Amino acid sequence: MSHRAPSMQDEYREYTHGIRANLGQFSQQLLQVFFVGLTIGLQRNVVPALAEQEFGVSAGSFTLLMAFIISFGFVKGAMNFVAGRLSEKVGRRKVLLWGWLFALPIPFIILFAPSWGWIVAANVLLGINQGFAWSMTVTSKVDITRAEQRGLATGFNEFAGYGGVAIAGLATGYLAVDFDPRWSLFVFGLVIIAVALVTAYVFAKDTLPWARAEAAAHASGRHAGPTPRFPETVSDHPSTWEIFALVTFRHRTFSALSQAGCVEKFVDALVWAFFPVYLRGHGLSLPEIGWVVGVYGMVWGASQLWTGPLSDQLGRKIPIVLGMWIAGAGIVVTILVQGIFAWCVAAAITGVGMALLYPTLIAAVSDISHPNWRGSSLGGYRFWRDAGYGIGALLIGLIADATGSMVAGFWFVAAAMGLSGLWVLVAAAETHPRLNPAPEKV
Repeated sequence: MSHRAPSMQDEYREYTHGIRANLGQFSQQLLQVFFVGLTIGLQRNVVPALAEQEFGVSAGSFTLLMAFIISFGFVKGAMNFVAGRLSEKVGRRKVLLWGWLFALPIPFIILFAPSWGWIVAANVLLGINQGFAWSMTVTSKVDITRAEQRGLATGFNEFAGYGGVAIAGLATGYLAVDFDPRWSLFVFGLVIIAVALVTAYVFAKDTLPWARAEAAAHASGRHAGPTPRFPETVSDHPSTWEIFALVTFRHRTFSALSQAGCVEKFVDALVWAFFPVYLRGHGLSLPEIGWVVGVYGMVWGASQLWTGPLSDQLGRKIPIVLGMWIAGAGIVVTILVQGIFAWCVAAAITGVGMALLYPTLIAAVSDISHPNWRGSSLGGYRFWRDAGYGIGALLIGLIADATGSMVAGFWFVAAAMGLSGLWVLVAAAETHPRLNPAPEKV
């Protein structure tokens, strides 16, 4: 009796998709992105607020102040794309672990840094860490969930990550008041990074086989549900340049989503560097600044628990456009009000806007990315999104320096968000496969 050689479809039948079926690994990836958020959050309050006192940044040197975000943004953007391509060759787990190894020197640099240039250098490592580690938590969740769960999955992912950012910003604000600022950042950061590395090594699984199982299902015609509108590519495994060009300018919807991701990071760059300095200049203490920045992060993070699922029901395009405009409005409100309560309200408005757009953009890119090259296309989108840190920080700093006013940077960001949302409204198609499936082949 002859034995049939196992096919690709047979090889991957054991990989079931869905949050419930993969709850253990889904939870582990949530824990990982929470640690990633804590790592970036340790710089969201104390470091910019004490840039002049601790690291010698001259008052009013807005572009120099932004330099540590510029280095972070461009490096993280590039590493997002590198991580996506690498993960399709060596797997998601290895890239995640490499990300944590790059983070290990950061607390030591903060502790011993003699000048602001060292903080800029530390943020190069932070960019690599975030590009590798955060990218893999997103990609891994998309790998193991079903298409109709992507909004929910990315919402939970970004909730955990930006919840970590908010908690770290608040915690380090209090620690810096009660203890030496540098030592508090050092201990906080080193403990988080070490625990994250150990738990990732012991518990994280590689989710690349789930992506290959999904690709096999599409190839064999076994995929259930509506067919997504995957763009045509030269081959099943397109080149690095083909993917980058597709996401950047060759595909109308991908291009609109990428520019929106880039511009929305202008908001986060502004909050990261200018909010602490602006609020400190208006008499707020480090813990009070931590509360305002923390409200922004906590509302952004927690709201994604409902905005992600909302996009699974309502579609991707409407939440993205509304989110861009609401976040821009929150920035305007910030400079029109006074007092910690009013600033917290403005921060909450901004956070809701970011929550509407943020997981939805990731889900939209995932919707129209074939599982064979999803890691790369997500990396391409995340390249442009996080390059927005660098582009935004540079432009905000230059505008503030040219006008001699920090407030000019706020107005610039608000205007950019309004125009970017209009671009999505005009140029992007709905990507949810249930609401806009690919036409049936005759």
